[in-house]
Amino acid sequence: MTQERKRPPATAARAFDLVFCAGGLLLTVGLSLAQDNPLRAGTSRIEITPTLPVALAGYESRKELSRGVHDPLSARAVAFEQGSNHLVLVSIDNLGFYNGTADPLRQAVLDACRLRPSELFLCAIHTHSAPTLTLNPEKGHPNNVQYTKWLQGKLVEVVRNALEGLAPVQVGVGSGSSPVGANRREVVQDDTGKTKIVLGRNPSLLTDREVQVLKLTRADRDELLGVVFAYATHSTSLGPGNYLISGDVHGLAEQFLEQYLGARVVAPGFTGASGNIDPWFRIAPGFNTTNGWIPEPVLLGTMLGEEVAQVQSGIRKGSTNGPIRTAIQTLELPRKTNREAEASVAESPALFVMTVGCVGDVGFVGLGGEVFNEIGLAIKRASPFPHTFVFTHCNGAAGYVPTSPSYPEGGYEVQSSPFGPGADERLADEAKRMLTDLRSAKD
Repeated sequence: MTQERKRPPATAARAFDLVFCAGGLLLTVGLSLAQDNPLRAGTSRIEITPTLPVALAGYESRKELSRGVHDPLSARAVAFEQGSNHLVLVSIDNLGFYNGTADPLRQAVLDACRLRPSELFLCAIHTHSAPTLTLNPEKGHPNNVQYTKWLQGKLVEVVRNALEGLAPVQVGVGSGSSPVGANRREVVQDDTGKTKIVLGRNPSLLTDREVQVLKLTRADRDELLGVVFAYATHSTSLGPGNYLISGDVHGLAEQFLEQYLGARVVAPGFTGASGNIDPWFRIAPGFNTTNGWIPEPVLLGTMLGEEVAQVQSGIRKGSTNGPIRTAIQTLELPRKTNREAEASVAESPALFVMTVGCVGDVGFVGLGGEVFNEIGLAIKRASPFPHTFVFTHCNGAAGYVPTSPSYPEGGYEVQSSPFGPGADERLADEAKRMLTDLRSAKD
């Protein structure tokens, strides 16, 4: 059983929190009334571009260090507060928290900013053109170890800045659609005529193309503070032949939005359920500009960013009501048998971190791995909240969770996953249960 560390209230006027802990589920329920504690939020952005050449993450075939920077990497934070409850969304331009980096990076932020474990959604956009994170000098390049330690301090700084900038806000929600992502499980024939699944493009399969947008404005004046967006695709428009640092699709969309909407606006992007989704143009060898050619990551990132901008401009109505509630749980999912799994996969525990939260009628689900698109769609459909944002690469890096029907088909995701059939149903069921608990909790 895990106990969340409570923060002492900042003032006597702040109501205390009731924390339920059972079976690893941590549920924070605000006991104060929304009208007595107006919703506040703060935003922050900080650059995290490495200054030394680093090993880039995401492709095992890429062996050399980075050769320059195409576009800067950033960490972005949005912090919500009501009474003594918080919900902090952090998006970093990185592949994810592999090599056991999730816990130490999270703990540094939790300790420094006095947050409960369930209150922090630490997420990565899954760009494959950012530094490999590692704190192990025996396995990682020294420059990457140094970078990861430096990043730890930057994450503390960006969250602290967001918390220090808290002000009353209005929150609005909108939804758009984008064709940037497509199902990547392409069906081909091998030399014997048998069909198999390869990583490619399969537009015949329907995908969840929703662009989810959350708009934050100051409650006391018409000032845009931030635009949170989530979209389901790998950020792999750039392939293993690229050695330039880049945020790829999601990162370039963030940069476009912040340039278009103004330097004071923070636009953190989040990767939706995209374990089987790639960009329409994928694994380009670099940024081609021949004869006016628009590089694929720039084209796709701009398309995504423009859709977010269009959606946020149409959001007129906001709400200042809470409450804020959060919960976190480590699930043990069905795992492959020894016969089904590679030896290294079979030895690892089939654990998966799920974090949920809400700000009023807006729900959030953070999934600590790469889940198939259909799972994210099922979670949104079953959610008791009118709006539910699904983030992946959040608070962990457990690997792929395919849908059960995908196992007979095979393919890279199925082969590399530590999980077995039924893991998808368990994830969707647990997300629904945890969200329902948040929705039904009384202030």
